[in-house]
Amino acid sequence: MKRPCDVRRTPLAPSNAGSADQLFNNYPWKAPEALEPEMFSEMPEKFRRPNGNFLEGPSFDRAGNLYCVDIPASRIYRISPAGEWEIAAEYDGEPNGLKIHRDGRLFIADRRRGIVVIDPVSRDVSFICEGPEPGRKFIGPNDLIFAANGDLYFTDQGRSGLQNPNGCIYRIADGSTTPERLLGNIPSPNGLVLNLKETELYFAVTRTNSIWKMEVNDPEKRTALFVQMPMPGPDGLALDTAGNVLVAQAMGGVVFVYAPNGAPLYTITPTCGDIPTNLAYGGDDMRDLYFLEARANVVLKVRMPVPGKPMFGQS
Repeated sequence: MKRPCDVRRTPLAPSNAGSADQLFNNYPWKAPEALEPEMFSEMPEKFRRPNGNFLEGPSFDRAGNLYCVDIPASRIYRISPAGEWEIAAEYDGEPNGLKIHRDGRLFIADRRRGIVVIDPVSRDVSFICEGPEPGRKFIGPNDLIFAANGDLYFTDQGRSGLQNPNGCIYRIADGSTTPERLLGNIPSPNGLVLNLKETELYFAVTRTNSIWKMEVNDPEKRTALFVQMPMPGPDGLALDTAGNVLVAQAMGGVVFVYAPNGAPLYTITPTCGDIPTNLAYGGDDMRDLYFLEARANVVLKVRMPVPGKPMFGQS
């Protein structure tokens, strides 16, 4: 009598597909290559607060200035190409994410105030959308991204998690102030980025340690798991011109680069601090990746093999 472990099972793959090793060799499932960053700029002492700062939301304008937010300080910083810092704006809020419109305005995902718009010249602040409908506020917007047509996608994270998966993704059409809910029941949606064709939206789901992707044009917004992270805390995302997805693993202290099929390609470990929060491509050829580190409050920079996809405000 044969034991269960001796019984042959019908193979799932066709008989001409080859061995398991051969199948895996068709994909780049090798150990990711380590890339080493360098220091670009450090927050000046005069901007440091006794009870701490926390940098997020890096975005470049067309002049090469890097903007970022400081959540507890309620500030927007502008960092010149030479690495010099200045306060671009201050207001009563908790700015968490920042992207730049093609017309130069700063759009902020504010955890307390909703979607905020700042004119970088006049510094005028507008609170354009505080909730999904009149009389109801968002639970806590986190990050945002523009599509090529100017539509704005953003995550509403709040304190959602496995205990209460009430996070959402919204879209605001260009020129509108009315949000459209695209997806709900998410346990902590965080950073997000559109694929090259803008048919799929990748987004970090922090409390499940994973990256999901949603079919933007599907009526049901069908969603799948893109990659399960090897450690907790995925935060900000970026995309390069090959369609590779970059993930700042804030709680894990490393940046990962994944191929479109989910294969890990590169890792980037901060040389200063251990909380990488978010990323942005810049430089003349868009091959310089800048990322924020929130413990030491610095901006790090690494030369990448593939150029980044320009953001809406850079195009």
